[in-house]
Amino acid sequence: MAGNDWINGYLEAILDVGPGIDDAKSSLLLRERGNFSPTRYFVEEVITGFDETDLYRSWVRAAATRGPKERNTRLENMCWRIWNLARTKKKLEGEEAQRKANRRLEHERGRMEATADMSEDLSEGEKGDSVGDVSAHGDKVSKRMPRINSLDVMENLANQLKEKKFYIVLISLHGLIRGENMELGRDSDTGGQVKYVVELARALGTMPGVYRVDLLTRQVSAPDVDWTYAEPTEMLNPRTTDNSMQELGESSGAYIIRIPFGPKDKYVPKELLWPHVPEFVDCALSHIRQMSKVLGEQIGGGEPVWPVAIHGHYADAGDSAALLSGALNVPMLFTGHSLGRDKLEQLLKQGRQSREEINTTYKIMRRIEAEELSLDASEIVITSTRQEIEEQWRLYDGFDPVLERKLRARIRRGVSCHGRFMPRMIVIPPGMEFHNITPHDGDMNGDVERNEENPTSPDPPIWSEIMRFFSNPRKPMILALARPDPKKNLTTLVKAFGECRPLRELANLTLIMGNRDNVDEMSGANASVLLSILKLIDKYDLYGQVAYPKHHKQSEVPDVYRLAARTKGVFINPAFIEPFGLTLIEAAGYGLPIVATKNGGPVDIHRVLDNGLLVDPHDQQSIADALLKLVSDKQLWARCKQNGLRNIHLFSWPEHCKTYLCRIAMCKPRQPRWQSSGVGFENPEQNSPGDSLRDLQDLSLNLKLSLDGEKSEGVGTGAIDNSLDIDDYVDRKSNLEKAFLKFSLMEKEDQNVGGGRFPATTIRKYIFVIAADCDSVSDIPKVIKTIMDATGKKNPVGFILSTSLSISEVHSLLISEGISPLDFDAFICNSGSDVYYPSSSLEEGLGLPFLVDLDYQSHIEYRWGGEGLRKTLVRWATSVNEKSGQTVKEDESRSTTHCYSFRVKDPELIPPVKELRKLMRIQALRCHVVYCQNGTILNAIPVLASRAQALRYLYIRWGMELSNVTVFVGECGDTDYESLLGGVHKTVILKGIGNNALKLHSNRSYPLEQVLPFDSPNIVQAEGCCNEDVRASLRKLGVIKE
Repeated sequence: MAGNDWINGYLEAILDVGPGIDDAKSSLLLRERGNFSPTRYFVEEVITGFDETDLYRSWVRAAATRGPKERNTRLENMCWRIWNLARTKKKLEGEEAQRKANRRLEHERGRMEATADMSEDLSEGEKGDSVGDVSAHGDKVSKRMPRINSLDVMENLANQLKEKKFYIVLISLHGLIRGENMELGRDSDTGGQVKYVVELARALGTMPGVYRVDLLTRQVSAPDVDWTYAEPTEMLNPRTTDNSMQELGESSGAYIIRIPFGPKDKYVPKELLWPHVPEFVDCALSHIRQMSKVLGEQIGGGEPVWPVAIHGHYADAGDSAALLSGALNVPMLFTGHSLGRDKLEQLLKQGRQSREEINTTYKIMRRIEAEELSLDASEIVITSTRQEIEEQWRLYDGFDPVLERKLRARIRRGVSCHGRFMPRMIVIPPGMEFHNITPHDGDMNGDVERNEENPTSPDPPIWSEIMRFFSNPRKPMILALARPDPKKNLTTLVKAFGECRPLRELANLTLIMGNRDNVDEMSGANASVLLSILKLIDKYDLYGQVAYPKHHKQSEVPDVYRLAARTKGVFINPAFIEPFGLTLIEAAGYGLPIVATKNGGPVDIHRVLDNGLLVDPHDQQSIADALLKLVSDKQLWARCKQNGLRNIHLFSWPEHCKTYLCRIAMCKPRQPRWQSSGVGFENPEQNSPGDSLRDLQDLSLNLKLSLDGEKSEGVGTGAIDNSLDIDDYVDRKSNLEKAFLKFSLMEKEDQNVGGGRFPATTIRKYIFVIAADCDSVSDIPKVIKTIMDATGKKNPVGFILSTSLSISEVHSLLISEGISPLDFDAFICNSGSDVYYPSSSLEEGLGLPFLVDLDYQSHIEYRWGGEGLRKTLVRWATSVNEKSGQTVKEDESRSTTHCYSFRVKDPELIPPVKELRKLMRIQALRCHVVYCQNGTILNAIPVLASRAQALRYLYIRWGMELSNVTVFVGECGDTDYESLLGGVHKTVILKGIGNNALKLHSNRSYPLEQVLPFDSPNIVQAEGCCNEDVRASLRKLGVIKE
C-alpha cells in the first residue's frame, strides 16, 4: 500500500463523516455493531491486509456523490462491504495456508520415502551443483555424462550438429499467430509468447543442422479476425540473408502450420480450448506422419524422418506435446511461459475469488494437470530464469529440487535410481534480434552540432514529446519502461528520485507508462499508481525534471532507448519481482547501463552482462544511491556500457538456438521402435481390404502362424449387406495375394514377434472400437454381440476390443460366450498397456491364441518405473490396509510387465485417483494410475500408455485411419474415460452403460463437463444399447447408409 497517497484523502473523507455514524438515521448494519470507529477499522483491517483496487473503486464512487447525507450512507455501506470482503479474504488465506502446509509435509514425506528406497548414502560432494543442470534419469548409466555447461563440450556439439538435418516441431495453440505484423496485445492470448515462438521457429530454421521447423497452431477462420489466420501454411522468412545459412531444400525452412480444430468460424479464448486438445493431437499426428514421409523421400533415403523433438509452449500445448511425444515415441521439450500454480496462488492472495470460482473462470486445475503431465513426459523443461525453477516449478508435485539433485548424483555415479525420473530444468534466456540495433557513440552536444550540419535527418518525434517536459534536456536521462502497475514499483522510484537532491541536480527521469487518453478510463490499480506519481511530482516539485508522455508507439521504443543513451543515461527496472526482464537486454543493446531489482530474472541477466547494479526494490535509498553512482561516475558508466555491448550476443537468437540444439543433442534419441527393423509404415490404397490376419486365413496357407483357413462363424454374420458401401472394393483374391507377399517379406526380415512379423492389423474402411466399461464384466459380451450384430463382419469392417481386462480374462470371457477372438483385429488390454493380435495357434509364453505387440511394449517403456514403482505401490497398499483393513491387494495374475494391478475390496476406503497420482509424482515415479471396474481394480501403467494412445499407436504403426474409427463407450467409465471421447474419431455413447462408475469421477480436480467436447458433431448418444439404437447412431454419424 506504500506510495498510494489517495489513501490520505480516503481517511480524511471517513473522518469527515465521523459524527454521522452515531446519528439515528445512519446505517442499520453499522448501528447493530455498536460503537464503530471507521478510522481505526480502516487502518487496522484494510491497509494491513486488503487489495487496493476495490478500495479505490469504492472511493471513486463515494467521492462522486453530492448530498452529505447520501455521502454518509454510501461511505458507511462501503465500510461494511470492505469489512465483509476482508473477512472473506482472511478465511481464504487461512485455508490456503493450511493447504500449503499440507503440501509441504506431503513433499517432505515423499522425498524421505524415495530416499529410503535409494538407500545408498551420498557424500556431500555428490549432491550436485544446481537445480537446472540435470541429465536424463534411468536405471542404468553406462558412463559419466559430460558437463553440458562446459564451453568446449558445447562447441564440439555445435560443430557436430552442423552435419545433421533435424526436423523440429513447436506447438503453441492459443492466440493469433502469424509471421509478420503480429497483433501483440490484441487480447490476453496474443502477447509475448506469440512473438517468442514465432521468432524461435524463424531462428531455428536458419541454423546449420536444422532442415525443417514446423510451428503448429490453431487455424482460425472467423469474421472478427484477419483472413491470414485461416491460411493453412505460412513460411517464415529469415530476418537475415547471412551467407553462412545452409542451402535450402525443397521442404526446408520454418513454417507456421495451422491445424483446424475446435469451434468452427469462431475465435475462442484458451480456457475454452481444453475439450478440443485431442482433436488437435490427432490432426497434428496426421501432419507429422505425412511430413516425415515427405522428408524421408527428400533427405532420409526413403526412410521416414521423424521429429528430433516436439516442444510444447504453455500448458495446453504441453498437454498436446505429451500426447504426440507418446504416440510417436520422440523426445518432448516444454516451456511453461506462465504457470498455473503460480497464478492460482496470486489470485488466492487477492482474496476476491474462491478456489472454485477461479477454477470455473480460468479452468486452472485442468491447466495445472496439463503442466504436471508435461513434467511426466518431458526430457527437458526450458525456463527463462533460475527463479522460475526454484520458486515456481517447485510448487508442482512432479518436481522437487532436492530429490532432483539426489537423482542427478546417482546418475553421475552410475547407481540405480529405482525407476525414478526428473526432467532436466534448463535456463535458456529468450533470444533477441540485434542486427538492427546501432549503439549510440556520441553525446547531446556532439549530436546537436551534427544535426545543425545535417538538417535533413530530423530527430524522431518521440524525442520532442519527451524533452518538452524538461527544463534542461541535456542532463542524463534515467529511463523506466513499464506499465503503471503496483508490482512495477514506480512510485518508489519517483520517491527515490525526489528525495535525493544530488540525483535531481544531475539527471532527469523519464517514465514510459503505456498509453492513456484519460486517467478516469484506466483500470483502478493503474489509475491509482499514476495519480500517486503525479502527486509525488507535485510534492517534490519535480516539474521540468520528470517526463511522463501519454502516448508512444511500439516502433518508437528503440528511439527512446537511443535518446537515453545519447544523454549518457541509465535504464532502471525497480519491480518488486521481475520474472525475466527483457527490457534490460534491450537497453543493454543500445549501450545503456542498468539498475535492476535483485528479485528474479535480472540476477541472471546481470551475471552475464555485468553492465550495472542490482538493488533491493524495497530500499528507496539503495535505488537512489545506485542511480547516482552510475550517472556521476563516468568511468563506471563507460565500463558498464562496454560490458553490456560486449556480452549482449549471448542473448541473441543464434546463441539461444545453439544452446537449444545442444540440449536436444544430449537427449537419448527416441523414434518409433520398428524403424530399425527396416519395415517403414505403409499406407495402402484406401479402398483395399485390410492386410488383417482374418484376410490371410482365407488363403488357406500353411504358415508359421498356423492359420486354419476356415472363416470364423461367430455372432453377427449377415447383419449389414451393402450398408458399408463395399461395392467399390477391388478384386479380393488379388489383394490377398499381395497381402501374403507382404507378410512373407516381413517374415524374412524379422522373425521376432513385434519386429514386423505380422502384417497391418487392418487397413479397413471402418474400425469399430468397443471400449464400453460396463457395470459388470459379464455385460461386456452382450455389448460386443450387439455392436457386431448392428455392423456385421463383412470385409471392410474391423473390430478392436479396448478394456481394462487382462488378455487371459478377455479370452475366457469371449470363449464362454461363443465369440471367436479371430473376429477381432486387435485387443487393447490392461487399460492400454498391452496390444495383442489374434492368432489361430497357441503362442509361446502366453499359452493363448494371441500375438503380443513387442513394438508397442518398447514404445511405452519410456520412464516406466518397473520394480521401484511396484514396491512403492505395495507400500501404499500396506498403509491403506493398516487404516482400513485388508482393502487393497496386489493381483499378480492380472499384472504384466507394463501393468501392475491391484484388487480393491471396498473402493470407498481408498483415496481418489488424483491423490495416488500425486503420491507417485512426489516420489518422482512417472505412471498413469487408472481405477477400473467401478473402482474394484487399480491399474498402474506407463505414462505414455493409455487406451486412447494405443489407438494412435495403431495409426502410426499400421496406418489405421483415425477418422474411420468409431469408438463405443458408456455414459461413464474408468478414470481414463475422458481421453476416449475427444479426437477425430467418431464416438457413440451407449445409454445405460457404465453409470455406476460416476462415483469414480465425483472427486475430480475439474469436472468432466469442462473438458469433454459434448457439442462435437463426432459424438452422438444412442437411445439405448440394442441393435437398432446402435444402427441409428451410426447413421447419424454417416458411418452407415440406409
